[in-house]
Amino acid sequence: MKPNIRIGYGYDVHQLALDIPFWIGGIQVDHHSGAFGHSDADVLIHVICDALLGAANMRDIGYHFSDKDPKYKGIDSKILLKDVVALIKTKGYLIGNIDCTICLQEPKINPYVPEMKACLATVMGIDEEDVSIKATTTEKLGFVGKEEGIAAHAVALIYKSENA
Repeated sequence: MKPNIRIGYGYDVHQLALDIPFWIGGIQVDHHSGAFGHSDADVLIHVICDALLGAANMRDIGYHFSDKDPKYKGIDSKILLKDVVALIKTKGYLIGNIDCTICLQEPKINPYVPEMKACLATVMGIDEEDVSIKATTTEKLGFVGKEEGIAAHAVALIYKSENA
């Protein structure tokens, strides 16, 4: 019998631009640059959405929330994440855990990790213990190292609810 667990992976990048709000992991971080995108450009939430959708074999964030649709212009990505959790539940899945890595030269993310974990766990309706967030630089290499952009990776484990 096939086990009722699945994993999914998400990867996303966003350009950084001066003088726009910087949203990451559902919180606003004080910095001179922010991520640029159609929504609030919260790259961490976007990769979590993709990892969850991929695990449930439900395509990707762009399929469900097109950047061509004006109703998503500037949207708070926490709303998208809440909708993704509801979508995977329609197939009987619950979240086991999320593991993420943020790639960013500046600002340093570690001081914000506890607040991001609390925010994301609340939005997804899971324990903070089930959300892992790590951060790394690229040692000044590439677009991340030159502070031109931000990248993030996430892996999600989901499982079938016994009540599904």
